[in-house]
Amino acid sequence: MSLPRLTIWQIVQMNIGFLGLQFSFGLQQSSMGPIYSYLGANEAALPLLSLAGPVTGLLVQPIVGAMSDRCTSRFGRRTPFFLIGAIVCSLCLLAMPYSQALWMAASLLWILDAANNTAMEPYRAYVGDRLPKDQHAHGFIIQSAFTGLAQTLAYLTPSLLVWSGMNKDAVGDNHIPQITLFAFMIGALISVTTMFWSIWRVPELPLSSEQKAKLASQKQGLSATLIEIWDAIREMPTPMRQMAWMKLFQWMAMGWYWQYVAYSIARSLFGTNDPTSTGFRDAVLVNGEVGAFYNLVSFITALLMVRYTQRFGAPKVHAVCLTLSGLGMWFLPQIDSYAWLFLPAVGVGLGWASIMGNPYVMLARSVPPERTGVYMGIFNMFIVIPLLIGAGLMSLMYDGVFGGDPRNVLMTAGVLMICAAVATLRVKVPD
Repeated sequence: MSLPRLTIWQIVQMNIGFLGLQFSFGLQQSSMGPIYSYLGANEAALPLLSLAGPVTGLLVQPIVGAMSDRCTSRFGRRTPFFLIGAIVCSLCLLAMPYSQALWMAASLLWILDAANNTAMEPYRAYVGDRLPKDQHAHGFIIQSAFTGLAQTLAYLTPSLLVWSGMNKDAVGDNHIPQITLFAFMIGALISVTTMFWSIWRVPELPLSSEQKAKLASQKQGLSATLIEIWDAIREMPTPMRQMAWMKLFQWMAMGWYWQYVAYSIARSLFGTNDPTSTGFRDAVLVNGEVGAFYNLVSFITALLMVRYTQRFGAPKVHAVCLTLSGLGMWFLPQIDSYAWLFLPAVGVGLGWASIMGNPYVMLARSVPPERTGVYMGIFNMFIVIPLLIGAGLMSLMYDGVFGGDPRNVLMTAGVLMICAAVATLRVKVPD
């Protein structure tokens, strides 16, 4: 069945829900480490406390992806998963800043990440469902642009609240700043409203009678879903297998960067590792501003990247962007000037724009359309397994190998990102 072409404005509107989803992820990246520190966690434990995202992604996304492939509800194949994920996500964002103990914040993060993952892969499959193949690059790169825009806003929101007059040193009885509480409230509102907007403006196409008949003939239930996932893994297309090393290096690097960049800035700019100090709260705000900047770079370059991806191919463009990102991560912890921090952030932003777009262009060209959902879910395993490996290694190596210094972690992440660039050039994507 040939799919109707959409205008650029329609492609933009179908991806607005992704803005809400990624605003939530941006809040996690910028704020969960500091929240854990405010509640008493030490730096070496941060990777283990952040396992919620990788583990729930590993368990939830392949199953939800396969289930959405088989879903025949009157609301559509993917829409029920969007709605459930967005609503639960918003409730968790509202509750998070009121956490009174580490176990409460960690538990809420597990539920929050499960909800985000419930919406994430069906959303990526929805883009594949709705657009003809020659518009996939537009769909996924615009989705990447919304990732950059959403995370720019998420990272910058606490600073915007301070600039509007809120006291950056005002904290609750759990030591979590009031600006964090308001940022999470804003995130909860954005998460659910943007998702409803996309569903309303660009609804899913109804299944054809042939598609319904094919789905009806397939076995349903959890066991059938698990069998489908296993079969898809066994029959995984070669280009998708070739992307495994690329994904391993790039996602270990990103995980370490997110977990330790605020702590690196606290050391290099403010000379502190005390989470109760004014200097540490200042470092969290500076990290928000640097993170907002690299995500703004990501937003702008993602919009420009479509032309180069179509001209030179996704692997070559991705390799260049990863190299620049690796150089940015290497140099950022060596800078002790606020203004100069934004230069390496340009490289990080270019890499992030490519990570959120080009691998999915490569994947969409490599997998059969009828199995897009399950392969998008399995592809997420190429994200969460590296994050799990990175978390395990960091908890063992932080004090011994890295000397308890987050700046050494960021420099090593830069080396891993360049390794990912080299691995990308081995991937052979179909024309």
